[in-house]
Amino acid sequence: MPERGRTTRDQESPRGHIPEASAAGTVPTVAEASSADTGAASAAAPRPHAGPGAPGRTGLLVTLVLGGLTATPPLAMDMYLPSLPEVTGSLHAPAATVQLTLTACLAGMALGQLVVGPMSDRWGRRRPLLAGLGVYVLATALCALAPGIGLLVAFRLVQGLAGAAGIVIARAVVRDLYDGVAMARFFSTLMLISGVAPVVAPLIGGQILRLTDWRGVFVVLTAVGVALTALVWTKLPETLEPADRHDGGVGEALRAMRRLLADRVFAGYMLAGGFTFAALFAYISASPFVIQDLYGASPQTFSLLFGVNSVGLVIAGQVNGKLLVGRVALEKVLATGLALVVLAATALLLMSTGALGPVGLAPVAAALFVLMSAMGLALPNTQTLALMRVRHTAGSASALLGTSSFLIGAVASPLVGVAGEHTAVPMAIVQLAAALVAVACFVGLCRPRRAGRTSNGKAAES
Repeated sequence: MPERGRTTRDQESPRGHIPEASAAGTVPTVAEASSADTGAASAAAPRPHAGPGAPGRTGLLVTLVLGGLTATPPLAMDMYLPSLPEVTGSLHAPAATVQLTLTACLAGMALGQLVVGPMSDRWGRRRPLLAGLGVYVLATALCALAPGIGLLVAFRLVQGLAGAAGIVIARAVVRDLYDGVAMARFFSTLMLISGVAPVVAPLIGGQILRLTDWRGVFVVLTAVGVALTALVWTKLPETLEPADRHDGGVGEALRAMRRLLADRVFAGYMLAGGFTFAALFAYISASPFVIQDLYGASPQTFSLLFGVNSVGLVIAGQVNGKLLVGRVALEKVLATGLALVVLAATALLLMSTGALGPVGLAPVAAALFVLMSAMGLALPNTQTLALMRVRHTAGSASALLGTSSFLIGAVASPLVGVAGEHTAVPMAIVQLAAALVAVACFVGLCRPRRAGRTSNGKAAES
């Protein structure tokens, strides 16, 4: 087993203790924590060797595998996006019904994380991950064979349920290996890797449609799933020691989740990230119809614009990880990202309602670029700030973070199609409303309190 940088048992804080964090949302340095108890100081300090070079400790290939696992959602969603209008015609289904194939996949990924996360805390990371990937491959292959919209929605639900294993366990593995600033940097590294997926996935999807129909997209996704499963089987080590696993079953998992949800600061970051994710998925769900049907762009042009927006997200994520983390408080970076999302969504609403007069595709694309780029500042830091509050139930915490994001996204996704595919107003309304709720959760639940305390002033136990 390669060195994974875990804190040794004598360095760990007592089980369930959360380090006291600064008001800025960052973990205190050892000097700042010298007056605190020994357990808090140990928990607050980064794990040994964590730092800018920390990703190399896991090995480049393992880092790429973790990036591939976090890329499961954009692969399953974005490669399929250019084919949505074709699915509408091929299966003789209205746009709102076809968008349920996105909603079903999102809902499956949300609910699946609630199951797989606690399983990984009990049985380790590898076994639940490999089982989930196997079912994911089978469900994706069945999507390619679906004869009607009903079965396609059902298979997409199963695909999402199984694909959740990759998302939640990759995040838990990062928590096993890293802490504090090092964890924030590694999440930004994963964003660089997984961010390639939304750049290339629509481009690949658009090219597939030039050679075959929408079913070919799922054939390619099946092949990708098989390759990822093989890499996990051969290259990803177990990161959760048997001594650190829980054996309390469902009851213990539910109690752990209840403790996490009782921590108002954790819940605040969870909800802020979830509603920010909803703004992102409103864009993912509506953009094929807005750009192709409303503005007359080809599937290839849509894929190019989608890729450019994803590049903005990746660049912002790298600015966050390489330049800002360790220099600027994570809360300040998060606040900046949320503010940019609100501004971009407001501009989109003004343009879509005609308040700014007739506009073409270029200004709409520019606003979408700003919105997507801001995600690179907001999403990694909501996850980092939330996971910094847990140590021994990373799987359950990761499940709650992922489930909230995907459930809220699944609810937001069909709302953008309620007025049909010939207006961008619903998309802009959903994005702005979600962004404002995210800001309210951040300000109302996270900012007034020191990040190491719950509403009753006691350290949360997780």
